[in-house]
Amino acid sequence: MTSPEPATLTFTVGEDDTAVAVGSGSLPVLGTPRLLAWLEAATCAALAGTLPVGSTSVGTRVQVEHLAASPVGARVEVSASSAYEDGRLHRFTVSARDAAGGKVLAAGEITRVVVDAERFMTRL
Repeated sequence: MTSPEPATLTFTVGEDDTAVAVGSGSLPVLGTPRLLAWLEAATCAALAGTLPVGSTSVGTRVQVEHLAASPVGARVEVSASSAYEDGRLHRFTVSARDAAGGKVLAAGEITRVVVDAERFMTRL
């Protein structure tokens, strides 16, 4: 398995992405659960080209600070880059920025572990 490449994805905050919509608050701004999902999507994108056939990755640890609010219509750029690898374990440094102004919206680390997808599902 080769090392993950950095990945960057861009999303636009919609009504379905707000704290009100996802149940994490009462304001019409980007909800932390949606932001976290976008950050995890960046880690998945970083790993995508490196996974052996039949493998996937699962999130095992998240440490993220949501530092600033984003209104509906804002474009948010999320990035993930490899910070540490040990066999199947991959730790990523993640961040989110306002795509227009570059303001840091979130920063932290997400850890993922590579698993055999079929074997993982049979254990449930």
